[in-house]
Amino acid sequence: MIAHHVLFWLKADTTPEQKQAFRESLQTLEGVETVKNLHVGTPAPIERAVVDTTYTFSLLVFFEDMDAHDFYQGHDLHQAF
Repeated sequence: MIAHHVLFWLKADTTPEQKQAFRESLQTLEGVETVKNLHVGTPAPIERAVVDTTYTFSLLVFFEDMDAHDFYQGHDLHQAF
């Protein structure tokens, strides 16, 4: 199993509507047939020096193997994102 984890920092002036549209665009990546599981999240309110909570969204995608990951990288939905 391969995990692909990406953190996104949106600009400070991004509106709630723009954030929602961005989240929805992340969810479209579930449509790539090699995606086993996909999770879109936001930072938890944890106050520890070792935890970075400055990002806006986290995307965590699981694939069966590197071939599945590589297919995802070239897929039209990923390229459109």
